[in-house]
Amino acid sequence: MNINKLYHNPKCSKSRETLELLNTKNISFEVVEYLKTSISTNDLEYICEKLNVNPIDIIRIKEKTFSDLGLSKNDNKTSKEWFKIMNENPILIERPIFVYNEKVAVGRPPENVLSII
Repeated sequence: MNINKLYHNPKCSKSRETLELLNTKNISFEVVEYLKTSISTNDLEYICEKLNVNPIDIIRIKEKTFSDLGLSKNDNKTSKEWFKIMNENPILIERPIFVYNEKVAVGRPPENVLSII
């Protein structure tokens, strides 16, 4: 993945703050509203690899959809299974996620993204 992207949810205040912060930095990136066009499983795998985390670490486990699907943080699922769940239910993906020059940061707090610029 060599395109700079902000995976963004305009309804999320942290995501909006991150977008605003990045716009002040005069850098080029694509805004992806991932609830409209979900993140591919390959991109999710890349994100987790670059963050050096397991898929469950970027899942919003307090999201209603998580419990509605009968999921648990302790489920014995493979990474591939978690990626498929996130791809099919993008609301579960932590936000915002910024990919820049082959580095990745989660914008919680928004200032986290500055560390990879």
